[in-house]
Amino acid sequence: MSFSHDFDPTTLREYDIRGVVGQTLHERDAFAIGRTFGSIVAREGDGRKTVAVGYDGRLSSPSLEAALVEGLKASGMEVVRIGRGPTPMLYYAATTMQTNGAVMVTGSHNPPDYNGFKMMLGRKPFFGPAIKALGEAAGRGDVVPETPGTDRHVDVAAEYVARLLADWDGGDRTLKVVWDNGNGAAGEVLQKLVAGLPGEHIVLNAEIDGRFPAHHPDPTVPKNLEQLIERVRAEDADIGVAFDGDADRIGCVDDAGEILFGDQLMVLLGRDVLKSRPGATIIADVKASQVLFDEIARAGGTPLMWKTGHSLIKAKMAESGSPLAGEMSGHVFFADKWYGFDDALYAAVRLLGIVARMDGKLSEVHRALPHVVNTPELRFACDDQRKFTVIEEVAGRLKKAGAKVADVDGVRVLTDDGWWLLRASNTQPVLVARAEAKEAAGLERLKAALVEQLQASGLEAPDFSGAQSGH
Repeated sequence: MSFSHDFDPTTLREYDIRGVVGQTLHERDAFAIGRTFGSIVAREGDGRKTVAVGYDGRLSSPSLEAALVEGLKASGMEVVRIGRGPTPMLYYAATTMQTNGAVMVTGSHNPPDYNGFKMMLGRKPFFGPAIKALGEAAGRGDVVPETPGTDRHVDVAAEYVARLLADWDGGDRTLKVVWDNGNGAAGEVLQKLVAGLPGEHIVLNAEIDGRFPAHHPDPTVPKNLEQLIERVRAEDADIGVAFDGDADRIGCVDDAGEILFGDQLMVLLGRDVLKSRPGATIIADVKASQVLFDEIARAGGTPLMWKTGHSLIKAKMAESGSPLAGEMSGHVFFADKWYGFDDALYAAVRLLGIVARMDGKLSEVHRALPHVVNTPELRFACDDQRKFTVIEEVAGRLKKAGAKVADVDGVRVLTDDGWWLLRASNTQPVLVARAEAKEAAGLERLKAALVEQLQASGLEAPDFSGAQSGH
């Protein structure tokens, strides 16, 4: 039976395939992903070909997973179906079972009507040009001859939780912890995890519900942490932890109910890793505070600023041998004792261990961090083609003016006041901006400099309130 398929071009993203179910994403797309990705796996050398598949708690995920599996089987794959759960559990299964590939059906932190597919080829993320090539291959019908494959169900949840618990290092102090599952895919696994941890644990929104009735499943947006903050304060808890829809991103609040952002979490995690890995390279994305890079250096580490994007960060970790990396978006990657993939559940276990070993409260460590003032992440619409041209124009003007510019990902401009950033999103038709200064007056000057550059390229100033923040 001949095969060819054209995807809606808006679904082929930098890091995954993602769209609105029933509009830009359908079950036939899921089958086509399986048929084409399975063909890519089949052509990778000889021998048995296995692909691990998991899915999140969205209402559309079971039917998309079933269609995906049929496509993989049509390309001769042996499909290992781990069922519903968090994305890092699929990564764990693929890594420990040494499958040839892996596909997770997940809409991550997007609204309920979205869904998508995250992929691994061997131990490496499948992203960027590879996703584009998959779409082109599907359009040409460039697949292996149809061959009957097989599928089997494997429950890895207990083994995964046991492995998470194996790295608990919190000593004798017991903690009171409030968790917000956000009705996301971690629900059942999280309940098993807290049952194995010492201390008192309160889990909010534990039930997996793809409609996300409590709040949007994105812990990087402060509004989505309001319920967690309120409960941490009411319970006089030591810490609050939140996850996104598929639990590969973490959010955190301290015992005072104050948010620790991704770069602040990385300071705590980085200091701890460097105790046993002195001089190690710690990676953070270009949106992170200068405080993080300075504190890593102060703790004896080698800070490395890199491009935003979980697949890009993972690739850089493997290249540099870094034991720890993180993004402002809440992706945290441990290669210290762990496997190098982003796992919010594992990051939480390591973080709780640090807090349990503290002499004082987390809020005291939080307040002791160098104080800076900054904008939230600012996102504003810009045509998909125009956004890259704008970055080129801004970079050209800045370099001509002799500005101090880091161009690893967009432009990050260093001044006596602090820094400001402008970069093109890899996943949406938007520009992303952020600014950070030592004091308020300096932040206003940085914002003015950013606006000046945008206006020079014919764009209006972004909404500095942060209403368009998030990832």
